[in-house]
Amino acid sequence: MFNASKDQLFTLIKSLNKAEKRNFKLYTNRFQSGQDTKFIQLFDVLDRLSEYDDEQILRRLPEVKKRHLPNLKRHLYKQILISLRLIYIKKNIDIQIREQIDFARILYGKGMYMQALKLLDRIKQIAEEHHQDILHLEILEFEKLIEARHITRSRAVKNKMEDLLEASIHRSNVTHTTSRLSNLNIQVQGWYIQHGHVKNDADLTEIKAYYDSVFPDDLKLESLTFLEKINLFQSEMWYHYIRLDFPACRGEAQRWVKLFEDNPQIQEKDPDLYMRGLYYLLIFSFFLEEVAHFDQYLQQFETFVQKCEEGFNANSQMIAFVYLNLSRLNQQFLKGRYQQGLYLVPEIQEGINTFEEHTDAHRILLFYYKIAYLHFGCGHFENALDYLNKITTLQSGFLRDDLHFNARLLHLICHYEIGNYGLLEYLIPSVQRTIEKGRDTSRWQKATLQFIQELNKLTASDRPAAFRRFRQKIKGLAKDPFEQKEILYLDIPSWVESHLQQCSIQELQSRQRLNIEE
Repeated sequence: MFNASKDQLFTLIKSLNKAEKRNFKLYTNRFQSGQDTKFIQLFDVLDRLSEYDDEQILRRLPEVKKRHLPNLKRHLYKQILISLRLIYIKKNIDIQIREQIDFARILYGKGMYMQALKLLDRIKQIAEEHHQDILHLEILEFEKLIEARHITRSRAVKNKMEDLLEASIHRSNVTHTTSRLSNLNIQVQGWYIQHGHVKNDADLTEIKAYYDSVFPDDLKLESLTFLEKINLFQSEMWYHYIRLDFPACRGEAQRWVKLFEDNPQIQEKDPDLYMRGLYYLLIFSFFLEEVAHFDQYLQQFETFVQKCEEGFNANSQMIAFVYLNLSRLNQQFLKGRYQQGLYLVPEIQEGINTFEEHTDAHRILLFYYKIAYLHFGCGHFENALDYLNKITTLQSGFLRDDLHFNARLLHLICHYEIGNYGLLEYLIPSVQRTIEKGRDTSRWQKATLQFIQELNKLTASDRPAAFRRFRQKIKGLAKDPFEQKEILYLDIPSWVESHLQQCSIQELQSRQRLNIEE
Protein backbone atom coordinates (compact mmCIF):
# COMPACT_ATOMS: atom_id res chain seq x y z
CA MET A 1 0.00 0.00 0.00
CA PHE A 2 2.74 2.50 0.93
CA ASN A 3 5.78 1.00 -0.79
CA ALA A 4 4.67 1.17 -4.40
CA SER A 5 7.35 3.01 -6.38
CA LYS A 6 6.04 5.02 -9.33
CA ASP A 7 7.59 6.65 -12.34
CA GLN A 8 8.59 10.20 -11.39
CA LEU A 9 7.45 11.77 -14.66
CA PHE A 10 4.10 9.97 -14.53
CA THR A 11 3.56 11.06 -10.91
CA LEU A 12 4.41 14.68 -11.81
CA ILE A 13 1.95 14.74 -14.71
CA LYS A 14 -0.83 13.22 -12.59
CA SER A 15 -0.23 15.91 -9.95
CA LEU A 16 -0.95 18.73 -12.42
CA ASN A 17 -4.27 20.54 -12.15
CA LYS A 18 -6.21 21.87 -15.14
CA ALA A 19 -4.62 25.31 -14.98
CA GLU A 20 -1.11 23.84 -14.86
CA LYS A 21 -1.82 21.57 -17.84
CA ARG A 22 -3.26 24.48 -19.80
CA ASN A 23 -0.19 26.58 -18.99
CA PHE A 24 2.07 23.73 -20.16
CA LYS A 25 0.21 23.55 -23.47
CA LEU A 26 0.56 27.31 -23.97
CA TYR A 27 4.24 27.09 -23.08
CA THR A 28 4.84 24.29 -25.61
CA ASN A 29 3.14 26.14 -28.50
CA ARG A 30 6.57 27.53 -29.33
CA PHE A 31 7.69 24.03 -30.34
CA GLN A 32 6.74 23.24 -33.89
CA SER A 33 8.33 20.10 -35.35
CA GLY A 34 10.87 17.31 -35.15
CA GLN A 35 12.16 15.93 -31.84
CA ASP A 36 10.54 18.73 -29.86
CA THR A 37 6.99 17.63 -30.74
CA LYS A 38 7.61 14.08 -29.52
CA PHE A 39 7.80 15.13 -25.87
CA ILE A 40 4.42 16.90 -26.27
CA GLN A 41 2.95 13.67 -27.68
CA LEU A 42 4.48 11.77 -24.76
CA PHE A 43 2.80 14.17 -22.35
CA ASP A 44 -0.59 13.51 -23.96
CA VAL A 45 -0.09 9.74 -23.78
CA LEU A 46 0.95 9.77 -20.12
CA ASP A 47 -1.88 12.13 -19.21
CA ARG A 48 -4.41 9.61 -20.57
CA LEU A 49 -2.91 6.52 -18.92
CA SER A 50 -4.32 5.38 -15.59
CA GLU A 51 -1.15 3.40 -14.73
CA TYR A 52 2.39 3.80 -16.02
CA ASP A 53 3.31 1.20 -18.66
CA ASP A 54 6.35 1.43 -20.97
CA GLU A 55 4.88 -1.02 -23.48
CA GLN A 56 1.67 0.96 -23.86
CA ILE A 57 3.64 4.16 -24.35
CA LEU A 58 5.75 2.62 -27.11
CA ARG A 59 2.67 1.18 -28.83
CA ARG A 60 0.98 4.59 -28.85
CA LEU A 61 4.15 6.35 -30.00
CA PRO A 62 5.52 4.00 -32.71
CA GLU A 63 7.99 6.63 -33.94
CA VAL A 64 9.75 6.59 -30.53
CA LYS A 65 12.35 3.85 -30.08
CA LYS A 66 12.70 2.16 -26.70
CA ARG A 67 16.30 3.31 -26.31
CA HIS A 68 15.22 6.93 -26.84
CA LEU A 69 12.39 6.87 -24.32
CA PRO A 70 14.49 7.69 -21.18
CA ASN A 71 15.98 10.81 -22.81
CA LEU A 72 12.57 11.90 -24.06
CA LYS A 73 11.12 11.49 -20.56
CA ARG A 74 13.93 13.56 -19.03
CA HIS A 75 13.32 16.30 -21.60
CA LEU A 76 9.59 16.33 -20.87
CA TYR A 77 10.20 16.37 -17.11
CA LYS A 78 12.44 19.41 -17.48
CA GLN A 79 9.96 21.27 -19.69
CA ILE A 80 7.10 20.66 -17.25
CA LEU A 81 9.18 22.07 -14.39
CA ILE A 82 10.08 25.14 -16.48
CA SER A 83 6.39 25.75 -17.26
CA LEU A 84 5.50 25.35 -13.57
CA ARG A 85 8.22 27.79 -12.61
CA LEU A 86 6.56 30.41 -14.82
CA ILE A 87 3.36 29.99 -12.79
CA TYR A 88 4.84 29.84 -9.30
CA ILE A 89 7.28 32.67 -9.77
CA LYS A 90 4.30 34.97 -9.10
CA LYS A 91 3.54 33.21 -5.81
CA ASN A 92 6.98 32.39 -4.38
CA ILE A 93 9.07 35.35 -3.32
CA ASP A 94 12.29 33.30 -3.24
CA ILE A 95 11.82 32.26 -6.89
CA GLN A 96 11.21 35.92 -7.80
CA ILE A 97 14.39 37.02 -6.04
CA ARG A 98 16.47 34.25 -7.64
CA GLU A 99 15.20 35.28 -11.07
CA GLN A 100 16.28 38.88 -10.43
CA ILE A 101 19.71 37.68 -9.28
CA ASP A 102 19.98 35.69 -12.52
CA PHE A 103 19.04 38.81 -14.50
CA ALA A 104 21.73 40.79 -12.66
CA ARG A 105 24.32 38.13 -13.53
CA ILE A 106 23.31 38.32 -17.19
CA LEU A 107 23.64 42.12 -17.16
CA TYR A 108 27.01 41.85 -15.46
CA GLY A 109 28.16 39.33 -18.03
CA LYS A 110 27.32 41.82 -20.77
CA GLY A 111 29.43 44.48 -19.08
CA MET A 112 26.45 46.43 -17.72
CA TYR A 113 27.65 46.30 -14.13
CA MET A 114 26.01 49.58 -13.11
CA GLN A 115 22.63 48.23 -14.22
CA ALA A 116 23.39 45.00 -12.38
CA LEU A 117 24.16 46.96 -9.18
CA LYS A 118 20.94 48.95 -9.52
CA LEU A 119 18.91 45.75 -9.89
CA LEU A 120 20.68 44.11 -6.92
CA ASP A 121 20.05 47.14 -4.73
CA ARG A 122 16.33 46.95 -5.47
CA ILE A 123 15.90 43.23 -4.81
CA LYS A 124 18.10 43.48 -1.71
CA GLN A 125 15.33 45.45 -0.03
CA ILE A 126 12.74 42.84 -1.05
CA ALA A 127 14.90 40.03 0.33
CA GLU A 128 15.31 41.85 3.65
CA GLU A 129 11.59 42.64 3.97
CA HIS A 130 10.66 39.00 3.38
CA HIS A 131 13.39 37.58 5.66
CA GLN A 132 15.15 35.73 2.84
CA ASP A 133 18.44 35.79 4.72
CA ILE A 134 20.49 33.44 2.52
CA LEU A 135 19.42 35.16 -0.69
CA HIS A 136 20.08 38.53 0.96
CA LEU A 137 23.64 37.41 1.71
CA GLU A 138 24.07 36.16 -1.88
CA ILE A 139 23.01 39.59 -3.18
CA LEU A 140 25.45 41.39 -0.88
CA GLU A 141 28.31 39.10 -1.92
CA PHE A 142 27.52 39.74 -5.60
CA GLU A 143 27.54 43.49 -4.94
CA LYS A 144 30.94 43.16 -3.26
CA LEU A 145 32.29 41.19 -6.23
CA ILE A 146 31.26 43.96 -8.62
CA GLU A 147 32.64 46.69 -6.37
CA ALA A 148 35.95 44.84 -6.00
CA ARG A 149 36.45 44.44 -9.75
CA HIS A 150 35.17 47.78 -11.07
CA ILE A 151 35.37 51.47 -10.26
CA THR A 152 31.78 52.48 -9.54
CA ARG A 153 30.03 55.55 -8.25
CA SER A 154 29.52 53.75 -4.95
CA ARG A 155 33.13 54.38 -3.98
CA ALA A 156 32.61 58.10 -4.38
CA VAL A 157 29.63 58.13 -2.03
CA LYS A 158 30.63 58.60 1.61
CA ASN A 159 30.07 55.54 3.79
CA LYS A 160 28.52 53.59 0.85
CA MET A 161 31.22 50.93 0.88
CA GLU A 162 31.37 50.82 4.66
CA ASP A 163 27.61 50.22 4.79
CA LEU A 164 27.91 47.42 2.25
CA LEU A 165 30.69 45.71 4.18
CA GLU A 166 28.88 46.05 7.52
CA ALA A 167 25.67 44.68 5.97
CA SER A 168 27.61 41.73 4.56
CA ILE A 169 29.19 40.93 7.94
CA HIS A 170 25.84 41.27 9.72
CA ARG A 171 23.99 39.11 7.19
CA SER A 172 26.75 36.51 7.31
CA ASN A 173 26.35 36.33 11.11
CA VAL A 174 22.57 36.05 10.75
CA THR A 175 22.92 33.21 8.25
CA HIS A 176 25.39 31.44 10.51
CA THR A 177 23.09 31.75 13.54
CA THR A 178 20.09 30.59 11.50
CA SER A 179 22.07 27.53 10.46
CA ARG A 180 23.08 26.81 14.06
CA LEU A 181 19.47 27.09 15.25
CA SER A 182 18.10 24.95 12.42
CA ASN A 183 20.77 22.38 13.36
CA LEU A 184 19.56 22.60 16.97
CA ASN A 185 15.97 22.02 15.85
CA ILE A 186 16.95 18.91 13.87
CA GLN A 187 19.20 17.62 16.67
CA VAL A 188 16.43 17.84 19.28
CA GLN A 189 13.90 16.16 16.99
CA GLY A 190 16.50 13.49 16.27
CA TRP A 191 16.94 12.87 20.00
CA TYR A 192 13.18 12.39 20.31
CA ILE A 193 13.06 9.95 17.38
CA GLN A 194 15.89 7.94 18.92
CA HIS A 195 14.85 8.03 22.59
CA GLY A 196 11.19 9.07 22.75
CA HIS A 197 9.73 10.85 25.77
CA VAL A 198 11.38 10.90 29.18
CA LYS A 199 10.26 8.04 31.41
CA ASN A 200 11.91 8.96 34.70
CA ASP A 201 14.03 11.58 36.46
CA ALA A 202 17.23 10.12 35.00
CA ASP A 203 15.91 10.75 31.49
CA LEU A 204 15.06 14.32 32.47
CA THR A 205 18.64 14.88 33.57
CA GLU A 206 19.98 13.31 30.37
CA ILE A 207 17.91 15.42 27.96
CA LYS A 208 18.72 18.62 29.88
CA ALA A 209 22.44 17.88 29.69
CA TYR A 210 22.17 17.10 25.98
CA TYR A 211 20.15 20.23 25.19
CA ASP A 212 22.52 22.46 27.16
CA SER A 213 25.45 20.95 25.26
CA VAL A 214 24.04 21.75 21.81
CA PHE A 215 22.27 25.03 22.59
CA PRO A 216 24.09 28.16 21.31
CA ASP A 217 25.02 30.10 24.45
CA ASP A 218 25.44 33.54 22.83
CA LEU A 219 21.89 34.20 21.62
CA LYS A 220 20.01 37.43 22.27
CA LEU A 221 16.33 37.04 21.43
CA GLU A 222 15.74 40.71 20.71
CA SER A 223 18.39 40.74 17.94
CA LEU A 224 17.28 37.56 16.18
CA THR A 225 15.65 37.62 12.74
CA PHE A 226 12.38 35.90 11.82
CA LEU A 227 13.98 32.61 10.74
CA GLU A 228 16.29 32.55 13.75
CA LYS A 229 13.33 32.97 16.10
CA ILE A 230 11.24 30.33 14.31
CA ASN A 231 14.00 27.75 14.63
CA LEU A 232 14.57 28.70 18.27
CA PHE A 233 10.87 28.39 19.16
CA GLN A 234 10.63 25.01 17.42
CA SER A 235 13.73 23.72 19.20
CA GLU A 236 12.42 24.86 22.59
CA MET A 237 9.02 23.32 21.86
CA TRP A 238 10.54 19.92 21.01
CA TYR A 239 12.76 20.07 24.10
CA HIS A 240 9.73 20.64 26.36
CA TYR A 241 7.74 18.00 24.44
CA ILE A 242 10.39 15.39 25.18
CA ARG A 243 10.18 16.43 28.85
CA LEU A 244 6.35 16.16 28.75
CA ASP A 245 6.07 19.78 29.86
CA PHE A 246 2.95 20.59 27.83
CA PRO A 247 2.31 24.11 29.24
CA ALA A 248 5.82 25.12 28.14
CA CYS A 249 5.22 23.46 24.74
CA ARG A 250 2.06 25.46 24.28
CA GLY A 251 3.93 28.65 25.19
CA GLU A 252 6.55 28.07 22.48
CA ALA A 253 3.86 27.21 19.92
CA GLN A 254 2.06 30.46 20.84
CA ARG A 255 5.27 32.44 20.25
CA TRP A 256 5.67 30.64 16.91
CA VAL A 257 2.13 31.53 15.77
CA LYS A 258 2.31 35.12 17.05
CA LEU A 259 5.54 35.69 15.13
CA PHE A 260 3.68 34.89 11.92
CA GLU A 261 0.77 37.10 12.93
CA ASP A 262 3.22 39.96 13.49
CA ASN A 263 4.64 39.33 9.98
CA PRO A 264 1.55 38.85 7.76
CA GLN A 265 3.60 38.96 4.56
CA ILE A 266 5.45 35.82 5.71
CA GLN A 267 2.17 34.21 6.76
CA GLU A 268 1.04 34.55 3.15
CA LYS A 269 4.34 33.44 1.60
CA ASP A 270 4.91 30.44 3.90
CA PRO A 271 1.45 29.21 4.93
CA ASP A 272 2.77 25.69 5.54
CA LEU A 273 4.94 26.71 8.48
CA TYR A 274 2.17 28.90 9.91
CA MET A 275 -0.35 26.03 9.72
CA ARG A 276 2.18 23.72 11.32
CA GLY A 277 2.50 26.14 14.23
CA LEU A 278 -1.27 26.33 14.61
CA TYR A 279 -1.49 22.53 14.57
CA TYR A 280 1.04 22.19 17.39
CA LEU A 281 -0.80 24.86 19.35
CA LEU A 282 -3.95 22.75 18.97
CA ILE A 283 -2.10 19.55 19.92
CA PHE A 284 -0.88 20.98 23.22
CA SER A 285 -4.28 22.52 24.01
CA PHE A 286 -5.67 19.02 23.44
CA PHE A 287 -3.08 17.48 25.77
CA LEU A 288 -3.92 20.07 28.42
CA GLU A 289 -7.68 19.53 27.88
CA GLU A 290 -8.23 23.26 27.36
CA VAL A 291 -11.53 23.10 25.50
CA ALA A 292 -12.11 26.84 25.14
CA HIS A 293 -8.58 27.51 23.86
CA PHE A 294 -8.80 24.53 21.51
CA ASP A 295 -12.05 25.81 19.98
CA GLN A 296 -10.55 29.28 19.58
CA TYR A 297 -7.40 28.05 17.80
CA LEU A 298 -9.36 25.66 15.58
CA GLN A 299 -11.62 28.52 14.50
CA GLN A 300 -8.52 30.61 13.78
CA PHE A 301 -7.09 27.75 11.69
CA GLU A 302 -10.33 27.25 9.72
CA THR A 303 -10.68 30.98 9.07
CA PHE A 304 -7.12 31.16 7.72
CA VAL A 305 -7.67 28.21 5.37
CA GLN A 306 -11.00 29.57 4.10
CA LYS A 307 -9.38 32.94 3.42
CA CYS A 308 -6.20 31.71 1.73
CA GLU A 309 -6.85 28.26 0.26
CA GLU A 310 -7.39 29.56 -3.28
CA GLY A 311 -3.73 30.54 -3.35
CA PHE A 312 -2.49 27.27 -1.83
CA ASN A 313 -0.26 24.98 -3.85
CA ALA A 314 -0.79 21.20 -3.73
CA ASN A 315 1.50 20.79 -0.72
CA SER A 316 -0.30 23.51 1.25
CA GLN A 317 -3.67 21.93 0.38
CA MET A 318 -2.43 18.58 1.68
CA ILE A 319 -1.08 20.12 4.90
CA ALA A 320 -4.33 22.01 5.47
CA PHE A 321 -6.35 18.82 4.97
CA VAL A 322 -4.19 16.74 7.32
CA TYR A 323 -3.76 19.25 10.15
CA LEU A 324 -7.33 20.56 10.07
CA ASN A 325 -8.98 17.17 10.07
CA LEU A 326 -6.70 15.66 12.70
CA SER A 327 -7.59 18.68 14.84
CA ARG A 328 -11.31 18.25 14.16
CA LEU A 329 -11.07 14.62 15.29
CA ASN A 330 -9.20 15.68 18.42
CA GLN A 331 -11.97 18.18 19.15
CA GLN A 332 -14.50 15.32 19.20
CA PHE A 333 -12.28 13.28 21.55
CA LEU A 334 -11.80 16.31 23.80
CA LYS A 335 -15.57 16.73 24.11
CA GLY A 336 -16.41 13.01 24.20
CA ARG A 337 -18.48 13.30 21.00
CA TYR A 338 -17.50 10.01 19.38
CA GLN A 339 -20.75 9.49 17.47
CA GLN A 340 -20.70 13.05 16.14
CA GLY A 341 -17.10 12.57 15.08
CA LEU A 342 -18.13 9.72 12.78
CA TYR A 343 -19.84 12.27 10.51
CA LEU A 344 -16.37 13.59 9.65
CA VAL A 345 -15.20 10.21 8.34
CA PRO A 346 -16.60 10.27 4.74
CA GLU A 347 -15.00 13.65 4.02
CA ILE A 348 -11.73 12.52 5.60
CA GLN A 349 -11.69 9.31 3.56
CA GLU A 350 -12.28 11.32 0.39
CA GLY A 351 -9.33 13.55 1.31
CA ILE A 352 -7.13 10.54 2.03
CA ASN A 353 -7.92 9.19 -1.43
CA THR A 354 -7.03 12.57 -2.95
CA PHE A 355 -3.77 13.15 -1.07
CA GLU A 356 -2.55 9.58 -0.54
CA GLU A 357 0.14 9.96 -3.22
CA HIS A 358 1.46 13.17 -1.64
CA THR A 359 1.47 12.47 2.08
CA ASP A 360 3.44 10.06 4.22
CA ALA A 361 2.13 6.75 5.53
CA HIS A 362 2.28 7.87 9.17
CA ARG A 363 -0.37 10.55 8.68
CA ILE A 364 -2.74 8.23 6.86
CA LEU A 365 -2.37 5.56 9.54
CA LEU A 366 -2.88 8.20 12.21
CA PHE A 367 -6.23 8.99 10.60
CA TYR A 368 -7.11 5.28 10.62
CA TYR A 369 -6.21 5.00 14.30
CA LYS A 370 -8.33 8.01 15.25
CA ILE A 371 -11.29 6.79 13.18
CA ALA A 372 -10.97 3.37 14.84
CA TYR A 373 -10.96 5.11 18.22
CA LEU A 374 -14.19 6.95 17.34
CA HIS A 375 -15.86 3.59 16.67
CA PHE A 376 -14.32 2.17 19.84
CA GLY A 377 -15.77 5.03 21.91
CA CYS A 378 -19.21 4.35 20.45
CA GLY A 379 -18.95 0.60 21.13
CA HIS A 380 -18.70 -0.26 17.40
CA PHE A 381 -15.87 -2.75 17.91
CA GLU A 382 -16.11 -4.55 14.57
CA ASN A 383 -15.99 -1.24 12.69
CA ALA A 384 -12.97 -0.24 14.77
CA LEU A 385 -11.24 -3.48 13.74
CA ASP A 386 -11.73 -2.64 10.06
CA TYR A 387 -9.46 0.38 10.50
CA LEU A 388 -7.07 -1.19 12.99
CA ASN A 389 -6.41 -4.07 10.60
CA LYS A 390 -4.98 -1.52 8.15
CA ILE A 391 -2.36 -0.72 10.80
CA THR A 392 -1.65 -4.09 12.42
CA THR A 393 -1.06 -5.86 9.11
CA LEU A 394 1.91 -3.55 8.47
CA GLN A 395 5.30 -3.81 10.11
CA SER A 396 6.12 -1.16 12.70
CA GLY A 397 7.94 1.85 11.32
CA PHE A 398 5.07 3.33 9.32
CA LEU A 399 3.35 4.60 12.47
CA ARG A 400 5.24 6.14 15.40
CA ASP A 401 6.20 3.38 17.88
CA ASP A 402 4.00 4.47 20.79
CA LEU A 403 0.95 4.79 18.53
CA HIS A 404 1.73 1.48 16.84
CA PHE A 405 1.79 -0.24 20.24
CA ASN A 406 -1.49 1.45 21.20
CA ALA A 407 -3.05 0.30 17.93
CA ARG A 408 -2.00 -3.27 18.64
CA LEU A 409 -3.46 -3.07 22.16
CA LEU A 410 -6.71 -1.52 20.92
CA HIS A 411 -6.86 -4.31 18.35
CA LEU A 412 -6.70 -6.87 21.17
CA ILE A 413 -9.32 -5.03 23.23
CA CYS A 414 -11.78 -4.94 20.31
CA HIS A 415 -11.33 -8.68 19.73
CA TYR A 416 -11.96 -9.22 23.45
CA GLU A 417 -15.12 -7.11 23.30
CA ILE A 418 -16.64 -9.16 20.46
CA GLY A 419 -15.67 -12.45 22.11
CA ASN A 420 -12.81 -13.65 19.89
CA TYR A 421 -11.06 -15.35 22.82
CA GLY A 422 -9.49 -18.09 20.72
CA LEU A 423 -7.99 -15.54 18.34
CA LEU A 424 -6.61 -13.58 21.30
CA GLU A 425 -4.52 -16.59 22.35
CA TYR A 426 -2.84 -16.36 18.96
CA LEU A 427 -2.52 -12.54 18.83
CA ILE A 428 -1.30 -11.78 22.38
CA PRO A 429 2.19 -13.42 22.05
CA SER A 430 2.87 -11.43 18.88
CA VAL A 431 1.93 -8.14 20.54
CA GLN A 432 4.01 -9.08 23.58
CA ARG A 433 7.10 -9.63 21.41
CA THR A 434 6.52 -6.30 19.65
CA ILE A 435 6.21 -4.36 22.91
CA GLU A 436 9.22 -6.08 24.50
CA LYS A 437 11.39 -5.09 21.52
CA GLY A 438 10.12 -1.52 21.48
CA ARG A 439 12.20 1.40 22.69
CA ASP A 440 9.29 3.70 23.56
CA THR A 441 6.98 1.39 25.49
CA SER A 442 5.20 2.61 28.61
CA ARG A 443 4.12 1.04 31.88
CA TRP A 444 0.52 1.62 30.74
CA GLN A 445 1.01 -0.52 27.67
CA LYS A 446 2.72 -3.33 29.56
CA ALA A 447 0.10 -3.33 32.33
CA THR A 448 -2.76 -3.30 29.81
CA LEU A 449 -1.32 -6.22 27.87
CA GLN A 450 -0.87 -8.20 31.06
CA PHE A 451 -4.49 -7.46 32.02
CA ILE A 452 -5.83 -8.63 28.64
CA GLN A 453 -3.86 -11.85 29.03
CA GLU A 454 -5.43 -12.35 32.45
CA LEU A 455 -8.96 -11.59 31.19
CA ASN A 456 -8.65 -14.09 28.37
CA LYS A 457 -8.01 -16.88 30.86
CA LEU A 458 -10.94 -16.04 33.17
CA THR A 459 -14.55 -17.13 33.04
CA ALA A 460 -17.26 -14.55 32.36
CA SER A 461 -18.31 -14.54 36.01
CA ASP A 462 -14.75 -13.75 37.21
CA ARG A 463 -14.11 -10.84 34.83
CA PRO A 464 -16.01 -8.06 36.68
CA ALA A 465 -13.87 -8.64 39.76
CA ALA A 466 -10.75 -8.54 37.57
CA PHE A 467 -11.83 -5.16 36.18
CA ARG A 468 -12.29 -3.83 39.72
CA ARG A 469 -8.83 -5.05 40.74
CA PHE A 470 -7.26 -3.52 37.64
CA ARG A 471 -9.02 -0.19 38.28
CA GLN A 472 -7.40 -0.08 41.71
CA LYS A 473 -4.02 -1.10 40.32
CA ILE A 474 -3.84 1.66 37.72
CA LYS A 475 -4.78 4.54 40.01
CA GLY A 476 -1.11 5.15 40.70
CA LEU A 477 -0.23 5.04 37.00
CA ALA A 478 -2.87 7.67 36.23
CA LYS A 479 -1.08 10.09 38.59
CA ASP A 480 2.42 9.43 37.20
CA PRO A 481 3.42 12.50 35.10
CA PHE A 482 5.60 10.30 32.89
CA GLU A 483 2.62 8.10 31.97
CA GLN A 484 -0.23 10.57 31.51
CA LYS A 485 0.35 11.15 27.78
CA GLU A 486 -0.57 7.54 27.00
CA ILE A 487 -4.13 8.07 28.29
CA LEU A 488 -4.63 10.76 25.66
CA TYR A 489 -4.26 8.19 22.88
CA LEU A 490 -5.69 5.10 24.58
CA ASP A 491 -7.86 5.90 27.59
CA ILE A 492 -7.60 2.62 29.50
CA PRO A 493 -9.14 4.03 32.73
CA SER A 494 -12.28 5.05 30.80
CA TRP A 495 -12.47 1.62 29.14
CA VAL A 496 -12.22 -0.11 32.53
CA GLU A 497 -14.83 2.19 34.09
CA SER A 498 -17.21 1.76 31.12
CA HIS A 499 -17.08 -2.00 31.71
CA LEU A 500 -17.88 -1.62 35.37
CA GLN A 501 -20.79 0.72 34.56
CA GLN A 502 -21.82 -1.41 31.56
CA CYS A 503 -21.92 1.41 29.03
CA SER A 504 -19.91 2.77 26.12
CA ILE A 505 -17.01 5.19 26.66
CA GLN A 506 -19.10 7.97 25.10
CA GLU A 507 -21.95 7.33 27.54
CA LEU A 508 -19.50 7.19 30.45
CA GLN A 509 -17.89 10.52 29.56
CA SER A 510 -21.33 12.11 29.03
CA ARG A 511 -22.31 11.04 32.56
CA GLN A 512 -19.04 12.39 33.97
CA ARG A 513 -19.57 15.80 32.30
CA LEU A 514 -23.11 15.98 33.64
CA ASN A 515 -21.85 15.25 37.15
CA ILE A 516 -19.25 18.00 36.85
CA GLU A 517 -21.85 20.51 35.61
CA GLU A 518 -24.22 19.61 38.45
